[in-house]
Amino acid sequence: MIRSLLYVPGHSERFLARAHERGADAIILDLEDAVPPEHKLAARERLAESVPAVGRNGARVFVRINAGEMARADAAAACRAGAEGLYVPKVRDAGTLAELATLLHELEVPLRREPMAFVPVLEDPGAVLDARLIARAPRVLALTTGGEDLALALGGTPTPDVLRLPKLLVHYAAKAEGVLSFGLLRSTADYADSDAIAAAAREAREHGFDGASCVHPALVPLLNAGFAPSAEDRAWAERVVAAAAGGAGAFSVDGNMVDAPVIARARAILAVGR
Repeated sequence: MIRSLLYVPGHSERFLARAHERGADAIILDLEDAVPPEHKLAARERLAESVPAVGRNGARVFVRINAGEMARADAAAACRAGAEGLYVPKVRDAGTLAELATLLHELEVPLRREPMAFVPVLEDPGAVLDARLIARAPRVLALTTGGEDLALALGGTPTPDVLRLPKLLVHYAAKAEGVLSFGLLRSTADYADSDAIAAAAREAREHGFDGASCVHPALVPLLNAGFAPSAEDRAWAERVVAAAAGGAGAFSVDGNMVDAPVIARARAILAVGR
């Protein structure tokens, strides 16, 4: 599972030093929006030490590269540093990912490392509408939506109501193409309202999202809990699977009808790691 992905500014010694202690399933070392222009080159150059450092407790490590002219050098540095994958911002079409894949292949072969995965970040209306095509690009592990930039591109405000439809469209595209889907049906910039974030994580899981990113370590346990089956979920699933062992095509559990898709959902819950 990748329930929680914690953004960490790639230039900040203070945040990098404790990133491995935060309990996130994945760390996103940010070279983009969280890094001032004058520190971007230094943040890239320190990936060789920051990638293994933030992942030393087992977290998976991604690097959010810059868009535009810095993208190729950022991607190459992340590859050499051993990051599992890239968060690729402002993706508008699959061609961008295909070009990155070609670049990385030339580096990965002599390094004898596994191919890097991509998480394209869709941040404008055209990308949202083409999300299924983008999901088919090489190496795509998951799709996610950049709520703040998307609202800006729309000329709107990043309220939950504004972001709900485009985020669901990207989510449906991800699920249709068999890749993971990361996100909440709201902006993640308002990290101070922990109750709202916890509720949003539960809502997103009900829709089938796999996890979400956050910008503050206090939200990591909320995401880990929200995107994992609860004790009640597991108890229900165990009752369903036990009853299904009787071989009946349809039956009742807790006063509700159970048939093949319900049994499959119960088995999926029990298959999720604790």
